[in-house]
Amino acid sequence: MVEEVRGQTNGRFCDVVIEAVGKQAALDVAGELVAEGGRLVIAGYHQDGPRQVNMQQWNWRGIDVINAHERKPEIYMRGIREAIEAVADGRLDPWPLLTHSYPLDQLDVALDATRDRPEGFMKAIILCN
Repeated sequence: MVEEVRGQTNGRFCDVVIEAVGKQAALDVAGELVAEGGRLVIAGYHQDGPRQVNMQQWNWRGIDVINAHERKPEIYMRGIREAIEAVADGRLDPWPLLTHSYPLDQLDVALDATRDRPEGFMKAIILCN
């Protein structure tokens, strides 16, 4: 993947990379893909232990690392409202990402799927019928 991006960008790499997987391997690749002076946004939930990063590379490239996890309720509630508005007025289409659906009484199965990642799983929706 790194070589593909290198070729697609004539060796420059990406001005902004968003890591949204929450795994060490994805963080490693994301760090490789950021251009000099670029920005790495860490949006994945890294809750299964400490992470190691290539600090020498990150420092050399002079990248900005942004933690996308907000802890102030008023700020993340504003983000949720803005996202709902973006979906409602058509600026954002989440439906291609929703690969699985579960009824509310199978919430436990849905949560397991977010961890176990069954074949073809990207995101799921819980249906309240």
